[in-house]
Amino acid sequence: NKQTFNNNFLVDRGSRIYGHGITASYGEMCYHDNSLVSASLEALIQHLVPTVDYYPDRSYVFTFLLSSRLFLHPYELMTRVCHLCVEQQRSGDALLDKIRFREVAPKLVQLLTEWTETFPYDFRDERMMRCLKDMTHHVARGDEYSWRAMQQMTQRLIKRLSALGQYEEAVAALNAVALERPASLKSKQASGQRSDVMSVCDDPFILAQQLTHIELDRLSFIGPEEFIQSFAMKDPLENHKGFFRKRKTSNLEAYINWFNRLSYLVATEICMPVKKKHRARIIEFFIDVAQECFNIGNFNSLMAIITGMNMSPVARLRKTWSKVNTDKFEILEHQMDPSSNFSNYRTALRGATQRSETAHSSQEKIVIPFFSLLIKDIYFLNEGCASRLPNGHINFEKLWELAKQVSEFLVWRQVICPFDRDRRILQYLVTTPVFSEDELHLASYESEGPENNMEKDSRRSLR
Repeated sequence: NKQTFNNNFLVDRGSRIYGHGITASYGEMCYHDNSLVSASLEALIQHLVPTVDYYPDRSYVFTFLLSSRLFLHPYELMTRVCHLCVEQQRSGDALLDKIRFREVAPKLVQLLTEWTETFPYDFRDERMMRCLKDMTHHVARGDEYSWRAMQQMTQRLIKRLSALGQYEEAVAALNAVALERPASLKSKQASGQRSDVMSVCDDPFILAQQLTHIELDRLSFIGPEEFIQSFAMKDPLENHKGFFRKRKTSNLEAYINWFNRLSYLVATEICMPVKKKHRARIIEFFIDVAQECFNIGNFNSLMAIITGMNMSPVARLRKTWSKVNTDKFEILEHQMDPSSNFSNYRTALRGATQRSETAHSSQEKIVIPFFSLLIKDIYFLNEGCASRLPNGHINFEKLWELAKQVSEFLVWRQVICPFDRDRRILQYLVTTPVFSEDELHLASYESEGPENNMEKDSRRSLR
């Protein structure tokens, strides 16, 4: 159910230096070296409207549809674009109007197709669907070819939205299963009844492949607009319509929850075994899984595993770690080291992206970024840069940059996972119950007793 995201859609604006090059203004729009840098909201809306002899540039369509929601509701934008498109063909002569609308109809259909295919979740709003229906009736009066295209586009959209609904229900059901906490998890002694990860899969490469399946499945349902809506909600000025108060970022949140779950699963698997040598074996196994994730280009699972192994209930198991060869783990930690704004990771990500661009196989195409950092980058890009200029114009330079970051994600999102699925392993990874933070600490103290007064107090309060 993946959408193909055309590479020529990628937004890439080279760096521009003000003071050099040519700045020009056309009415309400300001350009620098032929690139739009700022404009009034009205001018930007008008610039999106196709005419008989004009169709907006694809990268403009993506950029404005993505970030216009910082300034107005998608429904308002769609209503205005459709209204302008129809009004511009009015001449007062009914027959001439019909001929002119017939000429512009295919371009309007093209614009609505780009909108429904790239931002389908906007159409979960029934007003958007109503507007689409009205335009279908309008188009039907003038041009049968365009009417057919509208019908097909609507069918594809409904299919996509129905797949999204099923995905959300499936994730909710899996989370419910994972929250049913069996008695075997409550105490470490009874945990012998619970199968551990290595009894389900003892091959690090296959486990890394199954993790990559989960990552790509969940990535494929994140809408590009969720990145923008995640901080559009924070702005009370934009809240007057109530639109942003609704949960418009649920797939993005579900993906972050998956990262947290994987970290806790790793920590649970390590703290669970009663015997030290078994705990050491599980640690070494996860180090190998993390290495395979790195080789695949699955940086999100890699970081979740490292996070799980660095949680204090795991990190304090000194006697267990003394049995582990940590050379490989230290190299992986170095790759994901947060210093200098994750510069080592960013270099590795660039390498994976270049490999993906010249890939000969679908495995080489895989790039799964460390997702929390991607969100943080987009958040700081938004925070560190004004959306409007002092003259009231919208800062389109910023919108280009936001679109550049999000469009790269869309290319990564559409990769089809080439590995065989193993249902048993997948089921285990997403539904097996995991310890809470308190339960992890208790299990850790049962493995290796408290070493100082602070730990003794901690154990006492947990009990």
